Amino acid sequence: MEPITLTTERLTLRPFGPQDTYRVHAACQDPDIQRWTVLPSPYRLTDAELFTARLSPAGWQDDSVYSFALVLRDSEALVGALGMHRRSRPGTYEVGFWGAADHRGHGYVCEAVLGSARWAFTSLGADRLEWRAEIGNTASRAVALRAGFQMEGEQRSGLLNKGVRRDVWTAALLPCDLGLPGVHPYLPGRDARRPGEASGSGP
Repeated sequence: MEPITLTTERLTLRPFGPQDTYRVHAACQDPDIQRWTVLPSPYRLTDAELFTARLSPAGWQDDSVYSFALVLRDSEALVGALGMHRRSRPGTYEVGFWGAADHRGHGYVCEAVLGSARWAFTSLGADRLEWRAEIGNTASRAVALRAGFQMEGEQRSGLLNKGVRRDVWTAALLPCDLGLPGVHPYLPGRDARRPGEASGSGP
């Protein structure tokens, strides 16, 4: 896919480029980003150069992951990063993100997640957007919940981070959660009975 740019109320979501190398490197010195994401630790300038100049463009080119720099529309300050990863299951993507420490607490990452989710549902043909985070990453979980993701459970050994298998929380967002139509009809498997209603089986 040719790289694209998205806009939200306060943000521009644009592809990373070499001009972002030093800002990515500075942001990723944050201990929380290095602890809770799969980024290398320590995070060196060469890691940032590899990501901005090679890995991010390659993800767009082979349609494996669409990486966005989250920048403020009024100042171009880098407030975070977001990746939309294509999964092997049809119509399924996974979103991952981090927020720069100096810009947390303003809802920027949640705004970016919602903006990219609408794009995935309306332009990528996504029917399901997944989120995973290591159990204990309460900041990422809070963003996902504010964006409307529904928690679906825990997955043992669901994440390999710096050579260690870790348990994860899992959640998903569907087009109907945002009032959007899906590519395919969705039939929930919930029990349709109301509380106190008889099941129809005998005593």
